[in-house]
Amino acid sequence: MAGLDEDYARAGFNKSLGFGAQPVLLVIDFVMAYLDPDSPLHAGVEAELKVNEKLVAAARAAGVPVIWTNVEYEPGGADGGHFYRKIAALKVFDRGSPLGAFPPSLRPAEGERVVTKQYPSAFFGTGLAETLRDMGVDCCVITGLSTSGCVRASALDALQHGFIPLVVPEACGDRDPAVHDANIFDLKAKYADMLSADEALAYFSRLSA
Repeated sequence: MAGLDEDYARAGFNKSLGFGAQPVLLVIDFVMAYLDPDSPLHAGVEAELKVNEKLVAAARAAGVPVIWTNVEYEPGGADGGHFYRKIAALKVFDRGSPLGAFPPSLRPAEGERVVTKQYPSAFFGTGLAETLRDMGVDCCVITGLSTSGCVRASALDALQHGFIPLVVPEACGDRDPAVHDANIFDLKAKYADMLSADEALAYFSRLSA
């Protein structure tokens, strides 16, 4: 991978966007569908759950807004279009399914915004970009699930809407580590900066200070 990194760098990829002054922590779809072993979307992301717990606690302590996303469909997916047709497992997000719930240890606090979506990006059809602009936000620290799906789509759309996307790889997960790694590589090269969990915690601490 080092050779590939060097090749991309020589071509002009992997430039740093830096930090914003007014970030939000955007937690993408960290729900039971990815944690329940009986779910078709199970991804074994217990370690990533722990990282998210620390980041959410640090963001709250620093006064950084936390915005959550989840997925919900009308039973049968009439509002899910071709995306719902493409992925049969999305039926686990039909309204009322327990697999669409946030886990007990990682839930929105009172007053924190939850963006309910039907498509991969947190921005598509949700009004999130307008909300962030109204809040004066210039940067999104992005965590959640899955790296190759909704995290990637949300990071790309954050960039396209004028927000700096900072993805925390240790706080994102996917069905397979190779898929996760490939998408992190591509996001870093073209669309987003990467922060380790420790760097994200330090960023929030600086803002608090």
